[in-house]
Amino acid sequence: MTTKDNLASKQQVEEFYNTYKEKQKKIGVNIRHRTILKNLKAIGLQPNSNVLEVGCGIGTVSGLILKNIPNGKFVGVDISAESIEMANKLYSNFKNAQFITNDMSTFTHTIKFDFVVLPDVLEHIPLEQHNNLFKVISQVCTQNATILINIPEPNCLNWIRKNAPEKLQIIDQSLSMQDILNNCYPYGFKLFSMHSYGLQYEQNEYTSIVLKNNMEHKTYNLKSKITLGTENLWSKI
Repeated sequence: MTTKDNLASKQQVEEFYNTYKEKQKKIGVNIRHRTILKNLKAIGLQPNSNVLEVGCGIGTVSGLILKNIPNGKFVGVDISAESIEMANKLYSNFKNAQFITNDMSTFTHTIKFDFVVLPDVLEHIPLEQHNNLFKVISQVCTQNATILINIPEPNCLNWIRKNAPEKLQIIDQSLSMQDILNNCYPYGFKLFSMHSYGLQYEQNEYTSIVLKNNMEHKTYNLKSKITLGTENLWSKI
């Protein structure tokens, strides 16, 4: 289990995030949270989508999602019981929302989810647990589910580790695409897209990764001649 300094137990991690909830409340919604929602909508979030958020904390991203799925169902999961308690109070008016304390090692649910969101949480889960995490996720998803993962861009996190280690959380790993793909592919999730972007820095500081468990198409339709001609023309400029 990789941490800033040494090994951390499950209890230490839970205690860290029990305390961290106050910082989350103070920060509130910012551009990072809104960008995650924007990316989720771009990959097909619908008003009737069922969404699972892993590592929801006090529900900062959850609230944004809930406003966009009035006819769907939402479940937020976090290892911190105190964060979940706060989330349940903050979003008690959303009858389609449920917040559960769980570390995702044995999570089950009656809902089959269309989308699973991991908003800057995968880097805080020990790498050796990722294989089981994707196994657990695969068991609560629909056949056409989509996973959205937002993580710190590895080079940026390495720079922070060297130059501003006080910003690191109790577990903060730099994850490569190979790390992620090795653990998600055995359970049918394949890479659909990825892109890195910057918010506070001029350089890229986050990476958005989209995984799908069904990328088959019944047919492949050729673009129109006009579209092909226009794209060919633009490629020459």
